[in-house]
Amino acid sequence: MTHSAAIVIFTDIANDSAAVYRALGTAQEFVQAGDDVKIVFDGSGVDSIAAMTAEDNKLHGLLESLRDQVAGACGFCAKAHKSEDAIVAAGYPLLTDNNGHASIRNLVVEGRTVLTF
Repeated sequence: MTHSAAIVIFTDIANDSAAVYRALGTAQEFVQAGDDVKIVFDGSGVDSIAAMTAEDNKLHGLLESLRDQVAGACGFCAKAHKSEDAIVAAGYPLLTDNNGHASIRNLVVEGRTVLTF
């Protein structure tokens, strides 16, 4: 039986890199088990994805290995945090389906178990 999950990362990597690492590690565990997982960066988490797009970031490789699972980053938050350019330049989408924000409700509607980090 496959499972469907969403991992929403609100944590800024500058403040808690371990939480971001665990979030990505959890996503990787789901992928390795053959489950369906989406990763969304929201709130201060947009700073995490922006930082990890740099090739010299220690989590860059892990993020890249999960590229197909990254749904994107909150468009409103990316703009507010001035992370928009780095995220878009790295080819990750900005999610704006909830009045400019990423929709967490849509993840629930899809039947996903939502995990937050």
